[in-house]
Amino acid sequence: MKLNFTMGVFACALWLTATAQAAQPTPPIVLSADAPDAHVVVKGDTLWDISARFLKSPWQWPELWQLNREQIANPHLIYPGDIVYLDRSGDRPRLRLGKARPTSAYPSSADAQTIRLSPRTRTAAIGAEAIPTLNLAAVEPFLNRPLIVDEAGLQSHPRIVATQDGRLYLSRGDLAYARGLPAEPINDWHVYRPAKPLLDPVSRKPIAWETLFVGTAQLVREGDPATLRILANNEEIGEGDRLMPAVPTVLPKVAPHPPSNGVDGQVVSVYRGLDSAGKNNVVAISAGSDHGLEVGHVLVVQNTGRVVLDRETKEQVRLPNEPIGQLVIFRVFDRIAYGLVVSASQAIAIGATVATP
Repeated sequence: MKLNFTMGVFACALWLTATAQAAQPTPPIVLSADAPDAHVVVKGDTLWDISARFLKSPWQWPELWQLNREQIANPHLIYPGDIVYLDRSGDRPRLRLGKARPTSAYPSSADAQTIRLSPRTRTAAIGAEAIPTLNLAAVEPFLNRPLIVDEAGLQSHPRIVATQDGRLYLSRGDLAYARGLPAEPINDWHVYRPAKPLLDPVSRKPIAWETLFVGTAQLVREGDPATLRILANNEEIGEGDRLMPAVPTVLPKVAPHPPSNGVDGQVVSVYRGLDSAGKNNVVAISAGSDHGLEVGHVLVVQNTGRVVLDRETKEQVRLPNEPIGQLVIFRVFDRIAYGLVVSASQAIAIGATVATP
C-alpha cells in the first residue's frame, strides 16, 4: 500500500472547535526558552521529543502544528532527514516540514539545506520508517499483556501444577505441567504471577488487581495435565503461576492531547514494584475510562504539598502541589490507567497526584 502524503503547510482549522474554545479557552503557546529555528529529524526521535524542543508544554503540539481533530487522531508522518522549521512570522508560532539535501543517511543540522517551504509530496509505504509519537519500545511490552484483572484474579485461568523434576522454579527451556487448558489447543501462552490489589489512595480499598508478567511458554503436549516448555522468563516460574493466551501486540495510535474535562487522581504503583518512577517508566494511576480518560491523554504529575506549621498562628498549612513531570496514557481500564512518564524533574513517588494540564 502506498500513501501520497503532502508535507509542509497545513492550512487547517485550529485544534479546538469554537464551542470548546468558548467553554475552555486555549492557553497561549509558550515556546521553550532555547527553541531552535529548525531541527533535523534523526532516527530515534519521537514527535513528543521534537515538540519538547520547541514548546514549554509539549502537549500543545497540535496547536503548534495547527492540526484539526481528524489530523490529531492520525498525525502526519515525519521521517529521518526531514527538517522541522519554527515559523515565527505570524500572530502565532507554527511548525512546518521541509526537505533537506543530505550528505549522509541521517544528516546533521549543518548538512541541511532548505529547498522550499511550500508543500511537497512523499510517496512511501504507510508508516515505513516514520518516527513514532512516543517511545514505543518503553510501552510495547505492556500492550498485549492484560495487566488488570477482576476481583477473582486469575482463578479461572489455567495454572501450573508441577515443574520438571520437581524443581522449585523454572527457567528458559524447562518443562511445566498445567491444568485447565481449553479443549481446542492454543500454542502460545503468557505466564503470570497471581494478582495483587491496587489500593485507592483515599479509602485504601482495592480498586483493581494487577498481575505480574513473568514469562512465556509454548504447548508441547496436550492432556490433563498438559506439558508446556518455558520459552523466556523475567522471574522464576513455579507452581501456582497462571496462564493466559498470548495475543499479538497492537501498537495504539497515540496522539498526545490534554483531557477536555478535569482529571484528579494519584500514582498508585510503579510497574514491577519500584518505589518511584523517572522518564520512560510506566505507572498506574487511580483514574480510568470511568473518569473520562482515553489513550493519548496527557496529565501533569505533581508532588503532594507537605504540611507545615505557621509559627505565628500555630495552624497546620498544606503547601500547594508543584508540577514535577508529565505522562501520556497508553492503556485504559475502568478505574485504572497506565501512563508512560515522558518528563520528570525529580523522582515520581507513589501518591503523587495527576491532573489535567
